[in-house]
Amino acid sequence: QRRSLAPSQVAKRKQGGDSGEEEDSRGGDVSNLAKRKCDNEMRENHISPFRKPLTQLSNWPACMDGDKHEEFIRKILSKPFKIPIPNYTGSLGIRALGLKRAGVRKALHDPFAEDALVLYEPPALSAHDLIKADKEKLPVHVVVDPVLGKVLRPHQREGVKFLWECVTGRHIPGSYGCIMADEMGLGKTLQCITLMWTLLRQSPDAKPEIDKAIVVSPSSLVRNWYSEVGKWLGGRVTPLAIDGGSKDEIDKQLVNFISQHGLRVPTPVLIISYETFRLHAEVLHRGKVGLVICDEGHRLKNSDNQTYQALNAMRAQRRVLISGTPIQNDLLEYFSLVHFVNAGILGTAQEFKKRFELPILKGRDADASDKDRQAGEEKLKELISIVNRLTPLQTELYKCFLRQAKPIEKLQESKISVSSLSSITSLKKLCNHPALIYEKCVEGEEGFKGTLDLFPSGYSTKTVEPQLSGKMLVLDYILAMTRTTSSDKVVLVSNYTQTLDLFEKLCRSRRYLYVRLDGTMSIKKRAKIVERFNSPSNPEFIFMLSSKAGGCGLNLIGANRLVMFDPDWNPANDEQAMARVWRDGQKKTCYIYRLLSTGTIEEKILQRQAHKKALSSCVVDEEQDVERHFSLGELRELFTLNVETRSDTHDKFRCRRCVNGREVRPPAEDSDCTSDLSQWNHCFDKKGLRDQVLKASWDAAVSFVFHQRSHEDQRGVI
Repeated sequence: QRRSLAPSQVAKRKQGGDSGEEEDSRGGDVSNLAKRKCDNEMRENHISPFRKPLTQLSNWPACMDGDKHEEFIRKILSKPFKIPIPNYTGSLGIRALGLKRAGVRKALHDPFAEDALVLYEPPALSAHDLIKADKEKLPVHVVVDPVLGKVLRPHQREGVKFLWECVTGRHIPGSYGCIMADEMGLGKTLQCITLMWTLLRQSPDAKPEIDKAIVVSPSSLVRNWYSEVGKWLGGRVTPLAIDGGSKDEIDKQLVNFISQHGLRVPTPVLIISYETFRLHAEVLHRGKVGLVICDEGHRLKNSDNQTYQALNAMRAQRRVLISGTPIQNDLLEYFSLVHFVNAGILGTAQEFKKRFELPILKGRDADASDKDRQAGEEKLKELISIVNRLTPLQTELYKCFLRQAKPIEKLQESKISVSSLSSITSLKKLCNHPALIYEKCVEGEEGFKGTLDLFPSGYSTKTVEPQLSGKMLVLDYILAMTRTTSSDKVVLVSNYTQTLDLFEKLCRSRRYLYVRLDGTMSIKKRAKIVERFNSPSNPEFIFMLSSKAGGCGLNLIGANRLVMFDPDWNPANDEQAMARVWRDGQKKTCYIYRLLSTGTIEEKILQRQAHKKALSSCVVDEEQDVERHFSLGELRELFTLNVETRSDTHDKFRCRRCVNGREVRPPAEDSDCTSDLSQWNHCFDKKGLRDQVLKASWDAAVSFVFHQRSHEDQRGVI
């Protein structure tokens, strides 16, 4: 029997002194020793030759020789510590939790780099003050991100400086808002994106100025804003664009956005339409927002509407309103815009009306005394087209309507009644094309009884007949000449969808490829067709646009010729529509044609526009000496027809630069496309024209042309 070799059992046997057993078992021990020897030999055969033999713990290593130790230490000390990467400051930044950055604070971008746009420069400190100052509280430079700074043009750099100074309260102490009222197409969107990105990243205190920003725009521009942010900032910021969805989905997205807090929130920018904002304003009112930007801000001209009140209730101190046309109808609308961005700066509405509006309007009137004019100018300082002949059919229909409807007699105390408004619409449509009032002639409505016989025999509205309308005849020539002599594309704009229907018929008959955008098209589809039309490889020649549906904000730089087929009472609407092609990014010379019927209500509308635009220029641009040679008081003038004149508008100007129907003196050197129409070039024949397309179209039905050139861009009023 084999005995246990465990140490505890061996010890027991020694204590017992059982020598007899040991003697009796000696024979067994011999066999056991032989077996253990065999086991040891087998174990040694399996030991790896690469493995060092183990040493007992009791065998302490021999002491190192003193000379060798000293040599080893000297070798270590002969290699001083070096920074692995010179000037490396680390990428932790403000994301490192629990770490405190030491040393002097630095600007986010180099203020001394070439072309650096510095918005804020800290005051210079003497060496003595610098020693005493707390290094962790010294202000730093605020520098626009070079990614944006290098693409900003000179006027845009000035615009960004103006915006930043306003929203940080440095322009007017205590006021943190402003109106960006650059002319359309000058890059207001890029300037506001630059402002927003700068505020989200930096401030003189070396930390972000704001944590969140909201951009409110017309629904048709929500995707455009999203694209612009991506275009200029790449992946540096992730905006949230809301242009559709169920109420619960939108509420959930807005709750997530407004509840974000901290220096670096995941989604710092919200892009939302005016309509969606109004419907979900309650959610957004729950939190604070650093900056609110309102694109096409002239929508806020009425302080009584729900959208204005919903936006005004936002807990947002910094507000920027973007509008190329801040004044559209009257100064009270301008007051509403200013009051939204800087409440109280112009007093109450009644105070503003008494202090500014009444003196200014009185001074602008044609019958104003010198004293009134002077008072108006003082308040201003403090506040800081192709004319076409009608065709014989149009002329007879026009005269017949004035005889039968008698709109002049129905005007009571210079107030326009419902029937008078209907008469205005009928005359405007007649100026476009007789086809637009053909149904009224068939039904014998008031003003058009017995006029059916005036139309050519066999006339049908199924086909367009350009020769029946002076403007349509000229348009047909312009399109044909453009198509055959250039690679230009054309945008056609009208206030009436019925006119767009006529354009479609004309394009089909001439086999022009076209696209059409009006109020029936969804927002998502609009963005797609605009992007497709702007592509140079796209074959579509014409873009038809309803001014009510797409006159604001659309970027149609794929075309460089635009035809305004009919005027709007509000000059701002026409200016907005005309700026669709004349925009930042346009590489071709732009030609903008405004078609008006000679001696008709359309020329009266143009004259009224001149008054409104003159008022806008005075207030916004601080322009002085804006000429206004005619009175707009008599509404009865709307319903007159002057068939003898070549341009009723030119006659009203009482032009002193023309002799015997020919311009002998050019306009002032500083005049351009933004000047009053009386300061434009004009001509009674085609000799003074540079535009070859217009020259070729003159003989169709043109009687007079106002034309002006601004840098490489030319506009025309026909």
